[in-house]
Amino acid sequence: MTVSLYIGDELAGYNFGDTHPFGPLRQGAFLDAARLAGLDTWAALHSPVLALQSDIERFHTPAYVALVQQRSLSGEGYLDHADTPAFVGVYEAASFVVGSVLHAVREVMERRTRRAFIPIAGLHHACPDRAAGFCVFNDLGVAIQTLRHDYGLSRIAYVDIDAHHGDGIYYPFESDPSVIFVDIHEDGRFLYPGTGHAHERGKGCAVGMKRNIPLPPGAGDSDFFAVWPELEAFLRLQRPEFVIMQGGVDSLAGDPITHLRFSPRVHAFVTKRLLALAEEVCDGRMVVTGGGGYSLPNIARGWTAILRSLLEIDD
Repeated sequence: MTVSLYIGDELAGYNFGDTHPFGPLRQGAFLDAARLAGLDTWAALHSPVLALQSDIERFHTPAYVALVQQRSLSGEGYLDHADTPAFVGVYEAASFVVGSVLHAVREVMERRTRRAFIPIAGLHHACPDRAAGFCVFNDLGVAIQTLRHDYGLSRIAYVDIDAHHGDGIYYPFESDPSVIFVDIHEDGRFLYPGTGHAHERGKGCAVGMKRNIPLPPGAGDSDFFAVWPELEAFLRLQRPEFVIMQGGVDSLAGDPITHLRFSPRVHAFVTKRLLALAEEVCDGRMVVTGGGGYSLPNIARGWTAILRSLLEIDD
């Protein structure tokens, strides 16, 4: 098996209840569609993995981790400014997201699998000292820190096609030249978190190592494909040693809280192009997370398109 797929009740448990956009049915919607298409039989299924506290603190401050642990016991209050509510067991649920992504990274780096997909992951808004935008712990930030410090990588490509800007990755690594950052998102003037302007291209010794591409509300496939060639050329020029993709499907047409109008063709295409890049420059090392998405039909279509591309199975 060349593709590891992380699925399980512990990951589905990362949700904020039936009435919240980030609800409990997201993993099931994807898994039902993947099984209907027979894709699950082509992937190596992995159970979720729990992160150690020391893993989480590779990116997050001990004080913030302690706050999450405290609120996890009571299930009361918020972990940010009223976007991300606590619930009983939130610490464990978020730790399974981090642990599963971290396990996937290690499996890829140690050549036990070639690539991996963790649908319930990609929590790209969480900051080192606080939650944000339904994101408690930033699994992607932990993964990047692990690749830098445990494996000595100095060129890690992070590509984000979620409708929302990946501010929880961009700003902590804004001055870090080891993170090659590409983010195509809805213009922050119209959508949370209000960041990701085109002029934001890194700071200090990382100037020029970041690309933020804000698109107007209503932008569709043609708008995406118009900007992609330059971004792929930029990525190829940097010759990354590892590729991380945040494949949020809230950029698909019909998502209830965003305004882009991509089709699943975009998600399939980006996965294929990044896979080809990874095969060319870094022995195929690639991990994909599912990111956002608040329409169950879109989740089913978008994430199965990603998995199909990772498996190199044609439609």
